[in-house]
Amino acid sequence: MADLPTTTDSGAIARARAAAERRAWDEAFAAFSIADAAAPLQADDLEVWATAAYLLGHVDTAVDAQARAFQGHGDDVAAAVRCGFWIAFISLNRGEVAQAGGWLARSAHLLEQLPADCPEHGYLQCVTAFRLLTVERQFAAAQTTADQVVAIGRQGRDEDLVALGLNIAGRAAIMDGRPAEGLSRLDEAMVSVVSGALSPPVAGTVYCSLIEACEQIAELRRAREWTDALARWCGQQRGMVTFTGQCLTHRATILRRHGRWQAAAREATRACERFAGAADEAATGMALYELGEVHRVRGDLTAAEDAFREAGEWGHDPQPGLALVRLAQGRVATAAATLRRLMTERSDTVERVKLLPAHVEVLLAAGDRASAADASTELAAHAATYGTAALHAAADRARGAVLLAEGDATTASAPLRRALAAWRSLDAPYEVARTRVLISRACRALGDRDTAQVELDAARRVFRELGAASDLARLAVRDDEQGHELTPRELEVLRLVATGMTNQTIAEELYVAVKTVDRHVASILAKLGVPSRTAAAAFAYEHDLL
Repeated sequence: MADLPTTTDSGAIARARAAAERRAWDEAFAAFSIADAAAPLQADDLEVWATAAYLLGHVDTAVDAQARAFQGHGDDVAAAVRCGFWIAFISLNRGEVAQAGGWLARSAHLLEQLPADCPEHGYLQCVTAFRLLTVERQFAAAQTTADQVVAIGRQGRDEDLVALGLNIAGRAAIMDGRPAEGLSRLDEAMVSVVSGALSPPVAGTVYCSLIEACEQIAELRRAREWTDALARWCGQQRGMVTFTGQCLTHRATILRRHGRWQAAAREATRACERFAGAADEAATGMALYELGEVHRVRGDLTAAEDAFREAGEWGHDPQPGLALVRLAQGRVATAAATLRRLMTERSDTVERVKLLPAHVEVLLAAGDRASAADASTELAAHAATYGTAALHAAADRARGAVLLAEGDATTASAPLRRALAAWRSLDAPYEVARTRVLISRACRALGDRDTAQVELDAARRVFRELGAASDLARLAVRDDEQGHELTPRELEVLRLVATGMTNQTIAEELYVAVKTVDRHVASILAKLGVPSRTAAAAFAYEHDLL
């Protein structure tokens, strides 16, 4: 018996279209699914269904619907090429480079039938520019190609194309060390986003890309402004997952920075839950990393390590967070080895900027003052290039910490005070408190014990208010005598002992006799009341003596 012909569920299609117009993407997706089960959707409806699926995190369904629309458009070559663009774009975002290349080749073949100045040429160039930026890391070439995309989009009055081109050109310029030029292009793209002129997938892409770029170079004020705008936009897209989860992650980062750690943990957890059904590896990894950061600053090192490791399993780099966990655990050599390797491997400026503050901190804990000084100098150079307040603050604090480790408290005071003022202006209480601990050390070294105690008490109060357990533990026994009676020379020997050096190696480092080092080590153990070199090293780390 022959199959009975299926009939289109016109009611479901009407409901789906109406829901899409209202930006009710969950309702649109469900209605299109019902309609497609009754009879295959037409190409135009498949595209809208694909949009709904993409925004809800059903990426495989989105790609399948776009592929069917590509076939269904028949003689409408321009529409088919746009479907091919979106499949290639989504594939690149998922790291499926071969899949993206195949759809680009297919679409390029169709483009031979269209005029050379049509916008569809720009869409394929947009994918090329995106590949140059994210896969091949050829930033200058990516910007040149993206600028061509912008020109094609403007000529064809295609707002989506212009915004995508400006986004890629801006990101490329920032990665190439030209932040002012890059941010200018991103701001221009955002004008179209805010005006409501863009399709939802493009608007969400530009929003999240700009915020990510701001975070990369610590442009914190812009990041906060656009995250607030993204939250408002997401609130207008009912049922959306793809960009709302990223918005939650960005909000968690901002809340953590402003000391609202419980709220930050809630938002990061909600982001992880949002992404759980969306199969978005990059976004899930980013949310888990942020959750790890919240756990780390609160001192829950086990939970932090778990979150960082899980972030790594989702493809997000767990560093420098995991290295800082190792530092907090007293595993200084492990942390140092990890960061030294990463700094050797990575040449992109924005990647190095992310690692450098932690690198300086870990190197100082490891007793490698020379390398720490080199790293702080590089951080200062990048801060000068990007010019953001947070990078200048991080560079100043790193420089001050290095100078303190070198015994130059007088020179250290100025950069530390600058860092303190900058962190205050950015409303970053945890960073303010950490900087005040260093200022306390500088004041104590200069004999100003009253100011040293004032700074230390202020830092302790903030750590207590925030719930910064690890930082409080390091300050637990600090008093006017720093909880010990070590001489400056014994402190220097203790710091070298903590790096794992033998007495012979320490003697060579300090140009003294081995017997002199033996006496210093014996005195250190006695004064600290500890039985071994390992216990002395642990005491030094726990009481912030490194």
